[in-house]
Amino acid sequence: MTTIHTLSSGSGGNSLLLSCGGAHYLIDAGISCRRIKNALGELSLSPEDVSAVFITHEHSDHISGLASLVKQYRLPVYASRGTAAQLAYRIAGIEPLLCPLDPGEPFSLAGCCVTAFSTSHDTAQSVDFRFDTPDGAAGILTDTGYVTAEAADTLRGVALLVLESNHDVESLTSGPYPYYLKQRILSDRGHLSNDAAADFAVEMAGCGTREIVLAHLSQENNTPAMAFNTVERRLQAAGYDPRLSIAPRGTLSECYTVEGLLCRK
Repeated sequence: MTTIHTLSSGSGGNSLLLSCGGAHYLIDAGISCRRIKNALGELSLSPEDVSAVFITHEHSDHISGLASLVKQYRLPVYASRGTAAQLAYRIAGIEPLLCPLDPGEPFSLAGCCVTAFSTSHDTAQSVDFRFDTPDGAAGILTDTGYVTAEAADTLRGVALLVLESNHDVESLTSGPYPYYLKQRILSDRGHLSNDAAADFAVEMAGCGTREIVLAHLSQENNTPAMAFNTVERRLQAAGYDPRLSIAPRGTLSECYTVEGLLCRK
């Protein structure tokens, strides 16, 4: 059985665990090593059970716990070449653990086929991931200002999608953030809005996606209800009814199960 748990999701820190058979993959380590250990403990796991860490990009809400994690447990770290260079600069002793990867080039890891794809974010070389497992495919798309062609193509046919729904545009534009920060978030190298998430959710549901987990919600410029209602209304209007839920901001999520032998179309 292939499962996903979010350990934390939002501006305060992001980390996700994908488990496939006996392998466990941590995607991002944006919370403290202690919090990662505690969350894994709730799943009767420990960092020693983690097979590898995948890093989407070098922002602190995705790597803040990585230095302690790799220092204590010496886990292999997969990241794009641009992100790997940033990690080597920021984290002493991580270079021997780095496994640089190229977007668009699938590789196998313990019976799971992993494909990184390019996203659009204000970092060196941000990516997200598709995991093809014996139970079906899962995809992750967060921290991107728009859905890139690579993301749309690579994620086509996944059974389960973890999808950024970062902000409500009206809440952001009328809120207290300084102008430069609003412009950053709204730019093509920022974050997906609820409306943008809804558009892509419809596209993915049309390709067979059965479950969508909305993630990386802003605490200041969004609410779970706003994100859920925006995406649900758009899906219903298009005649689709995938399972829809919200990843909790700072706690361990429910278990999301990857089901369905879908393939890329």
